[in-house]
Amino acid sequence: MNISDKNAALATIAALEAKGDISSLGQAINVGFDSGLTVSEIKEALSQLYAYTGFPRSLNALGTLQQVINNRQAAGLPTEQGTEADPLPADYNALKQGTDVQTRLSGKPFNYEFAPQTDYYLKAHLFGDIFARNNLPFATREIVTVSAISALKGCEPQLRAHVAGARNMGVSDDEIRALPAVLEKNVGAEEAFRLRKAIATVFNEPFTEGDPVENQVFPTGEPNTAYAKYFIGNSYLAPLASGEGKLGVANVTFEPRCRNNWHIHHRGGQILICVGGRGWYQEWGKPARELHPGDVVDIPAEAKHWHGAARDSWFQHIAIGVPAEGATTTWLEPVIDEEYDKLP
Repeated sequence: MNISDKNAALATIAALEAKGDISSLGQAINVGFDSGLTVSEIKEALSQLYAYTGFPRSLNALGTLQQVINNRQAAGLPTEQGTEADPLPADYNALKQGTDVQTRLSGKPFNYEFAPQTDYYLKAHLFGDIFARNNLPFATREIVTVSAISALKGCEPQLRAHVAGARNMGVSDDEIRALPAVLEKNVGAEEAFRLRKAIATVFNEPFTEGDPVENQVFPTGEPNTAYAKYFIGNSYLAPLASGEGKLGVANVTFEPRCRNNWHIHHRGGQILICVGGRGWYQEWGKPARELHPGDVVDIPAEAKHWHGAARDSWFQHIAIGVPAEGATTTWLEPVIDEEYDKLP
């Protein structure tokens, strides 16, 4: 995943704060400390969020942070204080600095003429006073903001604006693309879906409203990190049955354009039952077959093949491994864009 453990932890903390999921927030803060975050960094992120999620959620989260710190200290666990922000100079002009920061984030001057006082609060307080505190860099602040707004229903315009703003503040596209998987794993599918949609809009990429993450029968599961090197794009794995004496059955979810490499199942084949979206299956030397819910693919052993999502649709299939003694899988070359993009 193309995001640091510290930033992934801050993203999780921010989204859980915005969601009001205090029961999960304490665990996420512990993970953050174990990932190298300091008290100063977490406290700063939670304090900043009052401007986006309100004082009640921010204060509840800060109270949770205090409790986690007390528990860790009692247990003898490391809890680094970190460095507090430097004091601002006596002649600091919050309105001027905030206007400059907001312009950089927005990519152009922004004036909310309908509500001049709100415009002042945004410039002088949020982007002036808060963003001026140098114990969190601008890029990290935008990761915090994007993650939090992903957990707020009905705030899609602001989410899209801050995805673009994150780019302007120095967050790489790879880091931004990694955030939905962080939220999927640690916060929820709805929050991850909301952010994926915003990213697709800002990055001018195809996205299908009928994403099976919203309207699915089988669970999405966890990011398929163990096999990520054999996939182009993000996939998710939800085991449905496994263990000794059982068939290996799992639901696999592919984001748009995601596909696995060419590969071969030796000795035992595989059966795919398509349950959501639109996808493709292809055997070596044969035309690609378009797949829809209800389609079944019986993959014979020793057949070189690949499968994955269409360009404009999420895709889900149930994968059933055909048991065989000594069954193995050989992973081969990726399905390159030049070949994949020939498919409709």
